[in-house]
Amino acid sequence: MTKYIFITGGVMSGIGKGVTVASIAKLFQFRGFSVDAIKIDP
Repeated sequence: MTKYIFITGGVMSGIGKGVTVASIAKLFQFRGFSVDAIKIDP
């Protein structure tokens, strides 16, 4: 079953969001999950 995690924030926090997503993804990978990060810009 696919689950989604959404990280939101303002335009100026793009680098912070990237670091946060990468850290969360790595934690999930260490636990054996398959992770794909998708960036969606309006």
